Amino acid sequence: MTDRKTAQVRSRELRTALSRVRRGRTRTQVTRLSIAAVAREAGVSAALIHNHYPDIASEIRDAMGRSDGAKKSKGSQELKTLRGRVRQLNQEIRSLRTDVARLASVNEVLIAENSSLKGRVSFANSVTPLASRSRRS
Repeated sequence: MTDRKTAQVRSRELRTALSRVRRGRTRTQVTRLSIAAVAREAGVSAALIHNHYPDIASEIRDAMGRSDGAKKSKGSQELKTLRGRVRQLNQEIRSLRTDVARLASVNEVLIAENSSLKGRVSFANSVTPLASRSRRS
């Protein structure tokens, strides 16, 4: 039966391997910093680092300049900005719909009034004036 290393011992080994890779003093001739390189240097799989030591994986990403936190915070800020814009546009849509309903009502009133006035004008044009009689006093 093999003796398993404790999480503390493994964590220390991974941090030591990370330090060696950063300084370029590796035992495995690894030249680029990556999770796989640190795993190879420590003699473990990259999956072990990803699955059981996420804090060390994050440390490696930070050292590589690819921090998940920076990506998430940027994406989160962008999402908040877009949600605010959507809220603003939805409010504008509601306002415009209210304006359209009000204008449609005004339009109907004007159409009815126009029709009424057209009727009066056509009636006034159809009446012929009578010849005026001279008034006898």
